[in-house]
Amino acid sequence: MSKQLFTRSFILIVMLVTLLGCGLLPLGGEATSTNTSTEPLVVPVVGSAIESPVIQTDTPVVSQPIVGYTEEEATLINLYEQNNPSVVHIRVLTNQGGGEGSGFVYDTQGHIITNNHVVDGAQQIVVTFDDDTQAAATVVGTDVQSDLAVIRVDVPANQLVPVTLGDSEALRVGQTVIAIGNPFGLEGTMTTGIVSALGRQLPAGSTTPNGSQYVIPDIVQTDAAINPGNSGGPLFNLQGEVIGVNTAIESAVRSSSGVGYAVPSNIVANVVPQLISSGRVQHPWLGISGMTLSTQVAEAMGLNNSQRGVLISEVISNGPAAQAGLRGATRQANLDGLTLPIGGDVITSVDGRPVDEFDDLLGYIVQHTQVGQTVSLSVLRDGQPMTLNLTLAARPS
Repeated sequence: MSKQLFTRSFILIVMLVTLLGCGLLPLGGEATSTNTSTEPLVVPVVGSAIESPVIQTDTPVVSQPIVGYTEEEATLINLYEQNNPSVVHIRVLTNQGGGEGSGFVYDTQGHIITNNHVVDGAQQIVVTFDDDTQAAATVVGTDVQSDLAVIRVDVPANQLVPVTLGDSEALRVGQTVIAIGNPFGLEGTMTTGIVSALGRQLPAGSTTPNGSQYVIPDIVQTDAAINPGNSGGPLFNLQGEVIGVNTAIESAVRSSSGVGYAVPSNIVANVVPQLISSGRVQHPWLGISGMTLSTQVAEAMGLNNSQRGVLISEVISNGPAAQAGLRGATRQANLDGLTLPIGGDVITSVDGRPVDEFDDLLGYIVQHTQVGQTVSLSVLRDGQPMTLNLTLAARPS
């Protein structure tokens, strides 16, 4: 297939909501936004034998002398020329018709990373490389909880250019980032911007046993222009490392408004080896619902208004938290017209790491734990400190 502008952009409808007056779109579909914090979605694989890119943080793009351009321009030109061969265009046929998205080469075995919502329900997948080479692809594994998927093409190893995964925990707001993908079917499109914010959350595709919605934590927000068709494509740093997978935009007009979201590379590093080895992902489960402890809630509970932590609003029956003896809310309080559950345990640290807000708890569980691991929680119960050990279980399917 020669490069062309498809008349129909890839739109896979996942969910539709209004968030701060704007729609949240998965760059080819729609997703729900929520401020409700639930628990982590992804568990690392320890000791996996699957070949995967080495996470590096100090490997610069090899700059080639380019006469007539500024140093900044030369850096971007080199980054594009070295990494565009790793980025692919994905066309999908489903029962509902056709769609498209982006992806990138993970290894020399033909594994390609993209979004789950790009290939969800696919009956046929065609991958196009930057030199117009085409190959049929099959789905290796999908994970709705991180909106990640792995597909595979049967292409000689010497024709594959794997990416290098960077360390998303090392990102800073203001850092320059680059997106390469296929917005509106325009293959090989590169845009630049900055990391606008860190620690955002996106809704995942399922709910907890008590009906709350799981979220994807540690989402990277960027103002790099990404649009429908960018789904599944890489977000690079200036060293040419992938630090995120472009997944959603927030827009009232279904196109870039300067607010894009990417699943961080450290989640990719945890999820993808599991998808390659077994086609599925096990998620660690605390068995709680909770929220960041606010100043008002702390005062309503008789705590110092400077106290920080995660207030447990509900403990799921027979879950890990219940078995560890954690307690949920015991009463309700009306604060600024809102009825909030209060009185539960407040988690202040996990394995010695301070927990100031829910993202701290989510981030640690996602990037540093696995199913079956025991974590140590420091909690405040009725204002008194105590320590409880909790063994993480697999989230109920």
